[in-house]
Amino acid sequence: DRLIIKKINGENGFRARLSFMGLIENTKIRVIRFSPLGDPMQIYGRGFFMAIRKKNAADIEVEYE
Repeated sequence: DRLIIKKINGENGFRARLSFMGLIENTKIRVIRFSPLGDPMQIYGRGFFMAIRKKNAADIEVEYE
């Protein structure tokens, strides 16, 4: 899925880690795959791959591109 980040909720540390990597509002990302048990998921954005837990992904508001 191709998505656009609209808002990042959650704890300050989580938001700070994402912003340091360039994942901020209006950033385009793609969901690449899920692990066999469904957690974590792999996303691609800003030229790199990242694994993120579903619990944290729920704090990211997105819309489809």
